Amino acid sequence: MKILITGGAGFLGLRLARRILDRGAVAGPDGQPREVTRIVLADMANAPIEDPRVTSLVGDIADPAFVDAALGGDCASVFHLAAVVSGQAEADFDLGLRVNLDATRLLLEACRRLPRPPRLVFTSSVAVFGGALPTPVPETWILNPQNSYGTQKAIGELLVNDHSRKGFIDGRAVRLPTISVRPGRPNKAASSFASGIIREPLAGEIATCPVPPHTPIWLSSPRTAIAHLLQAHDAPAGAFGTGRSLNTPGLTVTAGEMVATLERVAGREVASRVRWEPDEAVAGIVMRWPDRLETVRAEAMGMRPEPDFESIVRAYLAGE
Repeated sequence: MKILITGGAGFLGLRLARRILDRGAVAGPDGQPREVTRIVLADMANAPIEDPRVTSLVGDIADPAFVDAALGGDCASVFHLAAVVSGQAEADFDLGLRVNLDATRLLLEACRRLPRPPRLVFTSSVAVFGGALPTPVPETWILNPQNSYGTQKAIGELLVNDHSRKGFIDGRAVRLPTISVRPGRPNKAASSFASGIIREPLAGEIATCPVPPHTPIWLSSPRTAIAHLLQAHDAPAGAFGTGRSLNTPGLTVTAGEMVATLERVAGREVASRVRWEPDEAVAGIVMRWPDRLETVRAEAMGMRPEPDFESIVRAYLAGE
């Protein structure tokens, strides 16, 4: 069984590939466990995984020839992770449209031409919601994004739903919470600080938090996000009901509580490296996102959040 992961050289893509390789099997088109014999990692950079089952393809996800080469004619499952992140999509409207919308439609149309409809997991975002929101946000709440990234993800969800309704794919649009703690360096996501205010102080560096301490954030760890993507992939189509968009479980933690947890785990000196420096542009995006979502269907599939943010920080310290 062949699997394609777009954005496969990225943070989540690499971890997803390694988790699949460790498992050795995922649900096939008929829902039965199938051995994974090949994983194609498609991205703009080479994926550093040494395994005979892995092929790394470097190219442009918005290029039809590249997408066709990545899919081939025998792809059974697709994880579509490639995207321009929130802050960058807001700053560069054309780039956001090209990668987050045009490339998604291109991929869906390429999947439509396959001999058999593949399972496709599309990574969406809580940014599809906005405006005056209840707590928690119901699963059936209207999509009302307040930025370009959220709009592009919302359109992607609708396309996945419609392609599934037509039988072109067996799609699942998974709304992931903000992921923390991400290793590496800051990126252009509006939520990048949610990792930076933990990661940088632990590395002995100063970190700035652009939102007030009372700002609530809907969070998940990398480990749990990967588990939820695989659970969404393996779940039967009937578990999604009339739509294919899914809220996945997370934790609601304020920025202040995150720093307090850092102090509890690593000490006052480490936590003192966080500087509160308001950024109206970032706060304007983040504070419009929901801070808690209803996750009834996801929980019925067996998805669970971490018990608390401290367990996430300790897992990061342990090398996860």
